[in-house]
Amino acid sequence: MYKSTIRACYIGNFVGALVTNLSPLLFVILMDTFNLSFEQVGRLVLINFFTQIIVDLAFSKPVDKYGVRPFITAGHFVVFLGFILFAFSQRIFSNHPYAGFMLATIVFSSGGGLLELLLSAIVQSVPTDAKAAAMSLLHSFYAWGFIVVVVLTSLMLTLFGSDNWPMLFIIWSIVPLLNFFNFLRVPLAPQVPHEHRTNTKVLTSTPFFIFVVLGIALGGAAEVSMSQWTSAYAETTLGLSKRVGDLLGLCLFAGFLGIGRMLYGMYGKKIDVWHVMVWGSLFASICYLVAALSPIPIISLIACSAAGLGVSLLWPGSITSAAHRFPLAGASMFAILAAGGDTGAAVGPWLLGLVADLTPIGSTLSPLRTGMLVGTLFPVAMVVTLIVQKRLEKRVPPVSSLSQAPSDG
Repeated sequence: MYKSTIRACYIGNFVGALVTNLSPLLFVILMDTFNLSFEQVGRLVLINFFTQIIVDLAFSKPVDKYGVRPFITAGHFVVFLGFILFAFSQRIFSNHPYAGFMLATIVFSSGGGLLELLLSAIVQSVPTDAKAAAMSLLHSFYAWGFIVVVVLTSLMLTLFGSDNWPMLFIIWSIVPLLNFFNFLRVPLAPQVPHEHRTNTKVLTSTPFFIFVVLGIALGGAAEVSMSQWTSAYAETTLGLSKRVGDLLGLCLFAGFLGIGRMLYGMYGKKIDVWHVMVWGSLFASICYLVAALSPIPIISLIACSAAGLGVSLLWPGSITSAAHRFPLAGASMFAILAAGGDTGAAVGPWLLGLVADLTPIGSTLSPLRTGMLVGTLFPVAMVVTLIVQKRLEKRVPPVSSLSQAPSDG
């Protein structure tokens, strides 16, 4: 009954990959064309994710009150509008094109925030015994979408030329528009009834949940920092061509990201996701170090790519942990988790860009290598967070087995 719904959610996560990764693929082009700094393009990432945070938190209660469909359809349409605005920003804002880029980013990120808030909640509500597997497979489509975006964007840049980069936004805007019509008709499973929902105050006062939110923030920082900067890193620091950086670096990163999520979705039903997340964080730490310190460019690029496997379960695994412990939570839980992940995804890439700009000329490490070295802190801190989560989990039983506080809606 819900197969069409699941497919629509998969496409929705593809749209999420567009929202997150399309403009970073054009960072170097935008920097060269409009004389932008590392911090300015990094700021677009910051705006992207902080906009999603605001939307996540602002719309959780309206979603619980009015239902999912009005907001999931609106999210797709707003992404469509934002992409069109980005494409025409240099014409509409001819004197200040960067202001147009920021405004367009706010628009399509608002739609992306609604998708992020709702897609996991929709899949979680579909009747199935394998919630973790379903969630992991959903998030694997973000990775496959990432690959398709990188490959087709690189192909279109080759065909149209870098001067015609606005065409890319116009072409890609078709995808969210089509899925807008898709979500108008697919069936949606009932959400948790209002009177049975776990109180938001119960969530935010539970130490375990607080550390899950901290963990998803660190996981988001570790994942998105690498995905956002690999293209520019390969081109400006490693001396590799954009095609090599995008196709070998980014595509392999996304491939490893998707493989990790897909394998857990297929075979991880009996494997504790916590163990996978710990070992993945340790592996990602090594990859960041090698990427930053290796004197051989291709080895650094391979390390950037391999990090995708290490970070693959950090975001969806955090959602799975929270959903398992708080099965009666409504959209508010997914909003808080999405806001946590987006905070890390916003601050992480921006911080790397800021560190790169602040690195003195003549330093032992080049600006972006220094940024990558700082990025190592994200997966290392994730390990610490996961250890604390495990200790807290042993102390207190799941909230579903406790007496529920009245719902706050």
